[in-house]
This record gives sequence, C-alpha cells and structure tokens, in this order.
Amino acid sequence: MKKVLTFLKKELMLSVSVLAAVIALIITPPSWKLLSDIDWHTLATLFMMLTVLEGFKKENIFRPVLHLAGGIRSMLGLSFFLVFAVFFSSMFVTNDVSLLIFVPLTMILFRAGKKERYILPVLTMENIAAIRGSLLTPFGSPQNLFIFGQSGVSAWDFMGYMLPIWVISGVLLIGFVVLLYCRNLKEQTDIGKKAFVGEWKKEARPKRIAYLCIFAVVIATIVSRTPYWAVIAFGVAVAILIIDRQILIKTDYVLLLTFLCFFIFSSSIASNESISGFLSGTVANHEYAWGILLSQVISNVPSAIVLYPFARNHGALLYGLDSAGLCSLIGSLASVINYRIYVREYPKNGKKFLLIFTLISLAYFALVVVPGYFISLKPLA
Repeated sequence: MKKVLTFLKKELMLSVSVLAAVIALIITPPSWKLLSDIDWHTLATLFMMLTVLEGFKKENIFRPVLHLAGGIRSMLGLSFFLVFAVFFSSMFVTNDVSLLIFVPLTMILFRAGKKERYILPVLTMENIAAIRGSLLTPFGSPQNLFIFGQSGVSAWDFMGYMLPIWVISGVLLIGFVVLLYCRNLKEQTDIGKKAFVGEWKKEARPKRIAYLCIFAVVIATIVSRTPYWAVIAFGVAVAILIIDRQILIKTDYVLLLTFLCFFIFSSSIASNESISGFLSGTVANHEYAWGILLSQVISNVPSAIVLYPFARNHGALLYGLDSAGLCSLIGSLASVINYRIYVREYPKNGKKFLLIFTLISLAYFALVVVPGYFISLKPLA
C-alpha cells in the first residue's frame, strides 16, 4: 500500500483521474454500456503514437530536425522554430502528437546549448501553440474531431469558423515569444551541430524505415478516420513486437491509464439521469463558459462528450473547449502529455512546471477569452 501511495503521489494527473473515475462509478454503477461509451478510438490512437515515438527516440530518427535546429544561432529564432513547428504541425497530426514530437526535441536542444532556464517557458508556449494551432482543423484535437463528426458541417465551413481566433492566437504567440527574450533579442545559442545529434547506425537502417512507415500508417489512420482503427492498432503492436519488443515495454502506459480514467468519468456522468437533467437546463446558451469551466474538472475531451448533447451553439462549446487548456494543466489532455514528458526528464521539478505553466497560460488566456466569446456568438453552421 505504501508503494502504491508513493506512486500515486508522484503521478499527480493519474491520481486525479483515478479519483474522478472512482467517484463517477459510485454515482453511476458500471455497466456494459459504460464500456461501449469509452472513447477506445482515442486511446488506441494515443497508444500507437506513444509506441512508435519511443521507437523514434531509440533510433534517433529526429536527427535531421536536430541538425536543422542546431544551425539556428539565436535563441529567439530557435524558440520561434520550435513553437511554430508545434503550432502548424498540430493542425495535421493533432495537438498531443505535435507535443510528443517537439517537446523532447526542445529539451535535448536547450540542454545541449546550456539554456535549460528557458525550457519551461518555451514548453509552455509550445503547449499554447499546440492548443491554439490545432483548433483550426477538424482533426487537430480529439474534441474538434468529435464535434466535427457530430455536427455534420463541411471541413471548409469548420475551418472558416475557426479561422479568426486561430489568426489572433498566432499573432499573440509571436508577442509572447519575443517578450521572453526582450532583455536580449540577440542572445545566441551554444548548440551548433554537436555530438548530441547522434549518429545513425548502418545496421539500424531497416528499423528506422520501419518506424517511419508505421508512423505514416498511424497519421493516415488519424486523418482518414477509418473505421478499421482497432485492426490497425493491433497491427502496429504486432509490428513493434517484431521490430523491438523493448519499445512496447517503454510505452507510457501511465498516460494511457490517465486517459482511460477520464473517459470512465465522462461516460459515467453522462449516463446519470439526475446530472443529465441538470445539464439539459443549464448548458444551452452558456456553452462557452461551460466548456471552459467543466474542462477544469474533467479535461476538455471528456467535457466535449458530456456537454455536446445539451448544447445548442456547438461553435461556442468548441471555442470554450479549445480555450480550456489555457486555464490549468487539467484543462486539456494535451497539457497532461506535456507535463508527463517533462517530469520523466526532471522528476523533481513538477511543482515548478505547474507554476510557470499556469502563470504564462493564464496571461495568454486573459487576452483571448473575450475575443473568443464574441466570435463564438455566431453559431457553427
């Protein structure tokens, strides 16, 4: 029991999610319907990405990106490169995947250049970039994908609706990056193309090609929304088992369990008649605020599932959900991923991460929350 308590204390987000799931199961007893309501698709997609990216790290597949970034001489330029790489890539590979790719690279680069004091501010800005960049496209985040699928609007109409706040978000992000280095905009890196980039072993070339092919399959699975995602996830697991079974051991199953517990919570709450009755009378016409506030309790993806049936203005709900991750760590599951990646490298700095993350994110939220509200008054067509 002592070991379990120590583990849960270390894994803060897992502890919160387990507690939420237990409370929900007390309120609404488990059933077969609960199992079917869990978003297994998102869990399978996350498993595939976490696993294949472990292979990327082991085989140093990010080496060309490290070379490219290593050639950037200014800290301002390097931070722009990393933050906006997340901003734009998140539109296509989802916000959580973009963080899985670029957060580890950021820590590698800044450690190599002896600029570790900038890691937390830049990681927070990458988190903001992932949340605000991904809101443009239907497949940029799980909540976007869910509401897009339910709403029936075209992809072009969806993107047109999200475009104004996306542009505002990008402009503000430029200002935040410049503000970080305002005391010395010409501060130089000490990175260069050093040994940290690593070498590609000739005998490992087949593995690198295999991981790249698997990654392409996973991205195609996400973008195409194929109904055969379960078969593909099983195939990916088998392929990784054949290539290198140690990769399956290294997969972040704590993060997967955290997601599962949040989905159990949302499914249980949505199936409770008393809670459903309350939401029916209060969510309509207040979707923006509900999306932001409920996400601080159960995160934005579960909130999308809980609130959608009771919303009238689904655009306002979407804007609220896509802003929720700026208020607190728990507001977005992408933020949880960011936290998990960081504390695996710096296990003693969890509280420091929360402090810096919260201060910067709330400052950004204060600037976008009002424009977001007024833009969201127009319904999603």
